[in-house]
Amino acid sequence: MTEHRDRIADLANRAQADRKSFDPPENPPDEERAVSILRSGVGDVVSVYVEGRTGEFVRFDEWEMTRLEQALNDWLALYARCYGHEIETEFTVREVAELVVKTHNIHDTVQLLTRIPSPEIRRARR
Repeated sequence: MTEHRDRIADLANRAQADRKSFDPPENPPDEERAVSILRSGVGDVVSVYVEGRTGEFVRFDEWEMTRLEQALNDWLALYARCYGHEIETEFTVREVAELVVKTHNIHDTVQLLTRIPSPEIRRARR
């Protein structure tokens, strides 16, 4: 158990509540909502993980990692639904965090991992 346990529990509870209460957009995409999910959901999960892994290295226990990854994948599924896609995600916090560190951009990271929106659509919107 780490000092991050309460924060992880809060994230897991928030993600589960968000998933249960989510109403998909009538006319996807809802990019504003998708970005909000990335920042206040996926970003928070990555932040806890990175904080624990930098400085005084923390070893998250199985309970903590399971909840972090469930929260992450819940929010990634909601992100996809903002674009009109139903996906089952099984990403690890580590792979997402490492890619965020490389890209310096959570939206680019998630787009690369989920392929949502497709690279062609994303380029056309820029």
